Amino acid sequence: MSRATENAAAFAYAPSLESTAPVAIRERYGLFIGGEWAPAADDRTFATINPATEETLALVAHGSAADVDRAVRAARRGYEKYWRKLRPAERAKYVYRIARVLSERAREFAILETLDGGKPIRESRDFDLPQATAHFFYHAGWADKLAWAVDGAERPRPLGVVGAIVPWNFPLMIAAWKIAPALACGNTVVLKPAETTPLTALALAGVCAEADLPPGVVNVVTGDGATGAALVEHPDVDKISFTGSTEVGKGIRRATAGTPKRLGLELGGKSAFIVFDDAPLDQTIEGIVSAIFFNAGHVCCAGSRLLLQESIAEDVTDRLRLRLASLRHGDPLDKNTDIGAINSRAQRDKIAELVRSGIEEGATLVQHDWTPPERGFWYPASFFTNVQPTYRIAREEIFGPVLSILTFRTPDEAIERANNIPYGLSAGVWSSSGALSMYVAERLSAGVVWCNTFNRFDPSSPFGGYKESGFGREGGLTGLRAYLET
Repeated sequence: MSRATENAAAFAYAPSLESTAPVAIRERYGLFIGGEWAPAADDRTFATINPATEETLALVAHGSAADVDRAVRAARRGYEKYWRKLRPAERAKYVYRIARVLSERAREFAILETLDGGKPIRESRDFDLPQATAHFFYHAGWADKLAWAVDGAERPRPLGVVGAIVPWNFPLMIAAWKIAPALACGNTVVLKPAETTPLTALALAGVCAEADLPPGVVNVVTGDGATGAALVEHPDVDKISFTGSTEVGKGIRRATAGTPKRLGLELGGKSAFIVFDDAPLDQTIEGIVSAIFFNAGHVCCAGSRLLLQESIAEDVTDRLRLRLASLRHGDPLDKNTDIGAINSRAQRDKIAELVRSGIEEGATLVQHDWTPPERGFWYPASFFTNVQPTYRIAREEIFGPVLSILTFRTPDEAIERANNIPYGLSAGVWSSSGALSMYVAERLSAGVVWCNTFNRFDPSSPFGGYKESGFGREGGLTGLRAYLET
């Protein structure tokens, strides 16, 4: 038995499955427009499935351009009739109420997020839900203090109707990132969730109803890319806030060019994770695992390019190989699972295609030895060595549990390699030297740079990128101001 196999055997755990009893999934879901549930205008539906089993969870209304128009008109009525007229302190009460209800139903939402998205229950429970509720709590506190949030503006005004389009990797959390500041600033919202993960968005609509939010203040229209395009192109939407792929983001920017719409784009990434020879290696290995294998690599800011100083490259690679063998793949509802299901068949196939390209270009693949279930969409934790900066796996966003390892000799070479990429979302620097960490961090073209940690978020800290990673920020005062007319 090899050392890696022995290591894996030592980490065998008995199953610890989360019960699905707290969740009641309807057979069919309509659209949430003007405070009421309604079918799509043409009565079309689509199935949302559990990516770990391929079983249908529910049929969901497929919104058309006509449905988007209904939702935008409802949002405009809600804005003019109710929301803009409320005292800011009253708006704060509603946002706070949403946070409280969401907090009280956190277990239900975590299970639903795992069933619909495939992420491990530990991540849904310990990251997604706390982050989502924290954003509502944080922005509730700002609702009556906006004059202090905007320099030189005594009475900052809301924009009006916000179109929010969210991806499938963090559907609830990113919806909270957009809805909470929009509501706190006095705007109304039309939310378009990703086609593969609509259930927590629809459950959030139920929370808004439970919180007695006035009709039309939050609306949810489910559907595919055409539904999102209709929202982007609607003439009565004042701002589009989009999180998703770079290619779709480019299309949205073209569609809104020459219009008065405000636009915020948080797009793809290929983040550098830079490790110097004085870094604490045990801590660093766990940082690498968190950076790339969290949420099965379905993270726009994933540390998918590992840059190792040459003197420690072999040692770190050997340690990472052993750590890879101890990662637990499997049922997302098992509390022991580290890496759950890939969100969809299409995404699993994209990951596999990019891995094949890495092998064909000459990189060496190291992969977790695991036999996946017959059903569901899975991909094992993997990393590449012998990677050159020109390889596709070193330049294209894989959005899966696949790491590319490169090397460098000097800090300036590390900076050059880290910045030699079309993206600029985030980066990580690992060193025992604070001076070195700051020297490198200040020279990286990244919206967020973590030092000796990774994937740390807080509602009070802005998040966003440069170059093909988009523009604008979410969170903090910078993100708040993006929803105000100043």
